Amino acid sequence: MAYENYYDITPEILRLSKLCEDKGKIDPELYIQYKVNRGLRDLNGNGVLTGLTEISEVKSSEVVDGQSVPCEGKLYYRGVDVEDIVRGFVTEKRFGYEEVCYLLIFGALPDADQLAEFKDLLALYRTLPTSFVRDIIMKAPSSDMMNTLARSVLTLYSYDEKADDISIPNVLRQSLQLIALFPLLSVYGYQAYSHYINGKSLFIHAPKPELSTAENILRLLRPDKQYSELEARILDIALVLHAEHGGGNNSTFTTHVVSSSGTDTYSAVAASLGSLKGPKHGGANIKVVRMFEDMKVAVKDWNDEEEIEEYLRKLLHREAFDRAGLIYGMGHAVYSLSDPRANIFKSFVKRLSQEKGMEEEFNLYSRVERLAPKVIGEERRIYKGVSANVDFYSGFVYHMLGLPLELYTPIFAIARIAGWSAHRIEELVNGGKIIRPAYKNVQSHLEYVPIGQR
Repeated sequence: MAYENYYDITPEILRLSKLCEDKGKIDPELYIQYKVNRGLRDLNGNGVLTGLTEISEVKSSEVVDGQSVPCEGKLYYRGVDVEDIVRGFVTEKRFGYEEVCYLLIFGALPDADQLAEFKDLLALYRTLPTSFVRDIIMKAPSSDMMNTLARSVLTLYSYDEKADDISIPNVLRQSLQLIALFPLLSVYGYQAYSHYINGKSLFIHAPKPELSTAENILRLLRPDKQYSELEARILDIALVLHAEHGGGNNSTFTTHVVSSSGTDTYSAVAASLGSLKGPKHGGANIKVVRMFEDMKVAVKDWNDEEEIEEYLRKLLHREAFDRAGLIYGMGHAVYSLSDPRANIFKSFVKRLSQEKGMEEEFNLYSRVERLAPKVIGEERRIYKGVSANVDFYSGFVYHMLGLPLELYTPIFAIARIAGWSAHRIEELVNGGKIIRPAYKNVQSHLEYVPIGQR
């Protein structure tokens, strides 16, 4: 059998894929009959309880007179309100991501000496093995930075003499090294792609040990290594807000599931990266930015709320943008009245838009944030409230910072590796059984038929 292109979809593959589809369909009524919670969510959209954690809490409702009612969204890291954490380090004019990493992993806010020691440790680990950039990152660059990041993580296994040791001290060492290295792996991967695939100049800058994670990201990415204080502080807040979000989100649940098998840290993190790469999870802010780019062309007057509403209805009617019937950045699996991360972001986003001369775009975002819940409520049956989520503003922030789209999801990963690390350690400390949910077979039993009689 000859192929013009090894990666072409051949007629044979089309025929066999039709067989997969036909034999793969399960009657939707069976899920109701057997009370299967699809997506591990009940009929009200609430997550099915699968474990316990002390790392973070996502709160969207409260009990009033014995009834659960929606409330303003809250996010807690180790019991501490994220809004208080952000207010604390912003007021003191400090960077907060490293402090949050410490809190998530060790369970308490560090004092000044503990934080300084922790930052020194991350700076020490922020060095790749000799020739790793040349031999691994520069070879076979990918157009998808999440795949590049996962490949780099898996390759680091080969450089680790204790790669399979899952004792807590060793896993902690590996986790802190990955937290320190994720910015380098992501940005260097992008620089290789930009040079070898897009033909642009190649810049490989070394990190500076005294700089924060956010500062180093901007320094590594930009040809002139320059950035404003406001830019670095807002990127730092983005990292803080994306560092953790409960044990039930897809990538963190993946961390628990894979860690429960007893596998190594690099394999567990690579699996979590594969989850985060999915557009239903980590890629949502890219969709928001692209939707707004389409909106800015389609809507002639950004101040005309009726014209904006008309565009939003077209989105829901599958008549605009990608025709998926969604207003990206609106709604969340857990939050209903508000996403606290979006609320925190918004005030800082406004300041950055003023520095960048993009107030008109910010005002458009604000109008859509206000009008979209109204339009969705009129067009759709919804079981809970709809509000802007963190992706609604994070993509706009990255756009104003001049970050390439290819790095939007890796930035999420750079932040979330802190939460994954905390959950991996929690699973290893408290685990013992491999996570194995049940699937019910609904295929009837059949007699084996000899090949000549089929």
